[in-house]
Amino acid sequence: MKTMYGFSVPFAFPVHFTSGVFDNGNRLLAEVVSRLEPSRRHRILFIIDERVASTNPDLQDAILGYASAHGERIELTGPPVIVEGGEAVKNTLEHVLDVLRLINDARLDRQSFVAVIGGGAVLDMVSFAAAIAHRGIRVLRLPTTVLAQADSGVGVKNSINLFGKKNFVGTFAPPFAVINDFDFLDTLEPRDRVAGIVEAVKVALLKDAALFEDIAVNASRVATDDIVLHRVIERSAELHVQHICGNGDPFELGSARPLDFGHWAAHKLESMTKHRLRHGEAVAIGIALDVSYSVRKGYIDRATASRILDVLETIGFELWDDALDERERDGSHTLIAGLREFREHLGGELHITLLGGIGRSFEVTEMDETLVLESIGDLSKLRPAKVG
Repeated sequence: MKTMYGFSVPFAFPVHFTSGVFDNGNRLLAEVVSRLEPSRRHRILFIIDERVASTNPDLQDAILGYASAHGERIELTGPPVIVEGGEAVKNTLEHVLDVLRLINDARLDRQSFVAVIGGGAVLDMVSFAAAIAHRGIRVLRLPTTVLAQADSGVGVKNSINLFGKKNFVGTFAPPFAVINDFDFLDTLEPRDRVAGIVEAVKVALLKDAALFEDIAVNASRVATDDIVLHRVIERSAELHVQHICGNGDPFELGSARPLDFGHWAAHKLESMTKHRLRHGEAVAIGIALDVSYSVRKGYIDRATASRILDVLETIGFELWDDALDERERDGSHTLIAGLREFREHLGGELHITLLGGIGRSFEVTEMDETLVLESIGDLSKLRPAKVG
């Protein structure tokens, strides 16, 4: 009998917070790309989300100017490239192939960089393309939305949607570094500022009662008060990084995904609505559904659940969408199929994170579909009143 041994490899990806990342006097980006080889001139391909480019018309010139000012450390492969923004960029392989073509044409090697500036969908798609080019090119992420700065942009997962399934194709590939520039949040639409906050609510409910209290006290202004919003984003990102580094399973080799509270329903709702619902909006509904389910199972009391739902609504979320009532030809609720798809995505065994109280979570390996349907009924009482 032979005994084979594996190996472990440490990963490091610093997460920075700043403002004016492309101001010539801000040396952060230049120092980040040269942290491993300080004497080298680093080649960088910049890719920008078209939504970010349109709301920041001086961004491309700022990148060119920054690279010129820091030419001893940065060499651009060419002008920044604009790609489609929003969830649509993840829905086909076409955009991945376009990025791979850019990487090939620029002759990037594994010590070169792809710097991606955008929302979570563009970060996902570009990071996935970079992860499979040369088996991995260094990625520098510059998230530009609340959701991406607080959650998805600081993770190790990269993916696109395929066959109507959320994140069906992807990789686990940590970025080289993440730079959160709060200035990008100034140009977001109010809807996007609100939608991104839900991931901070989620991680607070799971891990940090004090953060939830901060959000609750400031719920009516967290989306509009920059001081509050920036504080919440930083703490949320910190909790996500702590989880990735400290839970012993950053690449999800097991079945559990303990930070995916509310996500089994959210992923299905996004597909059902053809992404009419933002990811954050769908997660808010998913959290509300699982909170209502937890009350029916006796895991939390009704007062706690009511407070959570009140906070979500005060922030600006609608906790009902007509997609929740969508049925299959046999009369069954379409949303229930999300449980089966989530089980498949996890590896065959269902693991759902639920609350045992604010700041405390646990996992279950089955969901009572009858109680799920009753919980949908609970949310129907939150249906917005029709005008006229």
